[in-house]
Amino acid sequence: MSRFFKKLPVVYAHCDIPCGIYDPHRAQLAALTVIRMADLLKEKKDTHNIVRLTAVKEEHAEICKQEIRIIWGDYFKAEHFVKYPEIDKLSHEIMQLSSKTRQSTDKEAAVELLRAVSRFAEIFWETKGVKTKRTKAPYEPMEEIVVPEL
Repeated sequence: MSRFFKKLPVVYAHCDIPCGIYDPHRAQLAALTVIRMADLLKEKKDTHNIVRLTAVKEEHAEICKQEIRIIWGDYFKAEHFVKYPEIDKLSHEIMQLSSKTRQSTDKEAAVELLRAVSRFAEIFWETKGVKTKRTKAPYEPMEEIVVPEL
């Protein structure tokens, strides 16, 4: 080591985002986008857009997985897993459904993905003591999502 650099102590952060900002809403939006892209792909009115629609569907399926992985891995703690033992199974289901929606244009799989992500959102907000409500998204595909009551 150079005489100009002092050896610094090792420090550890408790997570990737020390500010503690977590919100499953982006995962729900991604799941809604997967549903919408599946709908548009089924219509196939414009064959020039099939590649683009498919790419967006796959990108949002991956966004959904990423958002759930972050909350599952960084936010949920041991006490949450005790109180909500379904978190692991639900998270795994979301990963598998996200993969399934990347591999097909199966709208039912996309709707199942949104339902699983919405249940995940309910659990997340419960751990924070925040009441939630289910409401229809105000845009296509007009599916139900979970939002905090603010």
